[in-house]
Order: sequence, then structure tokens, then C-alpha cells
Amino acid sequence: MHELSIAMSIVDLACEEAEMRGAPGVDVVYLKLGPLSGVVKEALLFSYEIACQQTPLEGSKLLIEEVPIVVNCPVCRERRSVQSTQSLCCAICGTPTPEILEGRELMVTAMELRP
Repeated sequence: MHELSIAMSIVDLACEEAEMRGAPGVDVVYLKLGPLSGVVKEALLFSYEIACQQTPLEGSKLLIEEVPIVVNCPVCRERRSVQSTQSLCCAICGTPTPEILEGRELMVTAMELRP
């Protein structure tokens, strides 16, 4: 399960940031997660709890914002959502598109530090 190593990296990053800012710990870590990131949300949440044990993040929350897949449709010439993750086609006109604009995210976007 690679989600555990990802969770450990998130905890390391958050610990470093808290230490750099002189905070005793972190209450909340905010993360953007796309369906094409290859990460299973539930497995990451479970792994995060394990990775936080005996660290300044113990008891913190990982809040995940799920990012939809957005492509650039060559026919509509617009940013469009897709019909499904298996078929990267414009949801409006059905044209297949190789240009993915969003949906691969695995990014810490913010943290709430403990006072």
C-alpha cells in the first residue's frame, strides 16, 4: 500500500513546516486529490492516522478535497469535465481528448497550526 508512504511524506512535510514556524503541532492538513493521482482516498485517510502516531500531528485531521478530471476539449475549445475516468471524453460533445488539465493532483494546499 503506497498510501502509507505518501501519508508519511505528508506528515514529514507538515512537521517541518510547523517546526519552521515555531508551532507545537498541526491541527488540520488540507489536501487536493485527483482521481488520476493513483491514490485511494480511504486508504490515505487510514494511513494518515497511522503515520501521525507519536508525532506532532497526532490527533490532527486530513481534509481531502476531491478534484474532478478536467480536460481541454479540442472541438468545444473549452475546459470540460469528462464522462468517466475510463473514457477521457468531453462530457458535452463526447470527443476524446488527450489534454488533461486537472485530476492528477496530490497536493498539500494548507495547514492549520496549533497555537
